[in-house]
Amino acid sequence: MGKKPRGLFAGRAVLKRKHKFRFSKKGALHKFLRDKWKFDPLEGAPMAEGIVLELRPNTPKKPSSGNRQCAVVSLKKNNVPITAYIPFPGGKSFIEEHNTVVVERIGGAQHGARGDLPGVKFKIIKVNGVPLKDLVSGKKQKPVR
Repeated sequence: MGKKPRGLFAGRAVLKRKHKFRFSKKGALHKFLRDKWKFDPLEGAPMAEGIVLELRPNTPKKPSSGNRQCAVVSLKKNNVPITAYIPFPGGKSFIEEHNTVVVERIGGAQHGARGDLPGVKFKIIKVNGVPLKDLVSGKKQKPVR
C-alpha cells in the first residue's frame, strides 16, 4: 500500500495530495482551460454555413500521393476562413466560388484532421441548401441562384 494520508485529522494532507495530481490525467488541463472552445471556428456548433472563397487542391501527408480537393470557406457567423474537404468523386464540379455551403467536422481523432490531410478538420455537406451526396448521385439538381 502507498503512503496515502489517512485518519481523522488528515483533511489538509488529502487536499494537498488531490491538488498535486489535479491535471495528471491526459487532457484534464485542456478541459479546464476550455481550449477546444477558444480556438474552435464553429464555436461549439455541430455545423456552420459559409461562402466559398476559392477552390484549391491540397497535398496529402507522406506515404499517400495525389491531390485532395479542398475549398477555402469563410464562415458567416464570424468571418473566419477555414479549409474544408470536398468529399465524393466528382464533388468539386458542383461547387463554385461564392456558393453558400454548410460545413461540419470531419470526425478525426481527438478533434483533429482525418487521415492524410494535415490541418483540414471540416468537410462540405451541402451546396446552396442541397446535400452534396444527392448532387453527386444525380438524385437532385443544383439550384441556380
